[in-house]
Amino acid sequence: MRVVISAGGSGGHIYPALSIINKIKEKEPNSEFLYIGTHNRMEKDIIPKYNIPFESIEIYGINRKNIFKNFKTLRCFFKARKKCKSLIKNFNPDVVIGVGGYVTGPVLYSAHKLGYKTFIHEQNSFPGKANKFISGFADKIAISFASSEEKFPKGKTVFTGNPCSENAINVKPAKKSEFNLDEKKKLVLFVMGSLGSSKINEFLLKTMSLFNNKEYEILFVTGTSSYDEIKNKKFPTNVHVVPYIENMTRIMKKTDIMVSRAGASTLSEIISLQIPSILIPSPYVTENHQFKNAMDLINKDAALIVEEKDLKGDILVRTIDNLINDEEKIKTIKKNLKDMSINDSATKIYDELKKLVDRK
Repeated sequence: MRVVISAGGSGGHIYPALSIINKIKEKEPNSEFLYIGTHNRMEKDIIPKYNIPFESIEIYGINRKNIFKNFKTLRCFFKARKKCKSLIKNFNPDVVIGVGGYVTGPVLYSAHKLGYKTFIHEQNSFPGKANKFISGFADKIAISFASSEEKFPKGKTVFTGNPCSENAINVKPAKKSEFNLDEKKKLVLFVMGSLGSSKINEFLLKTMSLFNNKEYEILFVTGTSSYDEIKNKKFPTNVHVVPYIENMTRIMKKTDIMVSRAGASTLSEIISLQIPSILIPSPYVTENHQFKNAMDLINKDAALIVEEKDLKGDILVRTIDNLINDEEKIKTIKKNLKDMSINDSATKIYDELKKLVDRK
């Protein structure tokens, strides 16, 4: 299979794209890929490390605060569309896949205009602007949350789940000793994304002293941008601080409770690994989509939620203590997560791609 794939801006788009690539390689080892991403975001550094041919385009999202900057955005879109047409024609793929981020707009639009088959994957429960734009002409649309189905055209939308979930299941668990943790104690994992969240980290720094003498341990992943500022602070002996964990699912498999933002890929891993979680959705993302992602779990009694505006005093400590000591609640959450899980989502996506490619 010859595949052009595009995703950009954040790990929540890039890693599902990599999961799709890996599944196609597993099923068809001779497949060839071309990845089209932005010139100045994470994918330009991540994708070449995997020896995947990478081409960049200059493209920007819509600026809601300064509409005059959108003239540049529009110019870049037309310039990017011209470059994408040339790249796609020269590569001549069987299918062109978009996995989220504004970079996918010109890529999928160009592919459609050239007559190539197009496929998009939406990670969030509420679709992003790029996928809403593309969905009108995409040949097939895969979604991560069943609640998204009504937001896309009927007849070409399929519920596959998030491909990161299948990766999570197959990952070998870490040893707790790798993080100076005690194998016999329960673990609470704090993760606020690869870059962290300065506001949440600020609150957590004030809160960490309250975890002193708890019977459980805490692994606090600060994010790379905050670690230097935080690492020299004084923490209780049961609190361990790291900037970032490569392949986070390794330690998630040893986690009893996870405190996290509500990014789509993280939630897919929480669901597939059936980890009780306390979600703190970021209120700063487009369309408040993390809150909507979280509510998919909350409405099924499969997680707890504390909104950022409510982070005061010892609320987080009390919520953790109540949950970690409530065996019945944990049992209920795990059962409900299991009912939600799709453990072969990357395979489902491959199967849909294969049907689309083979379709005359």
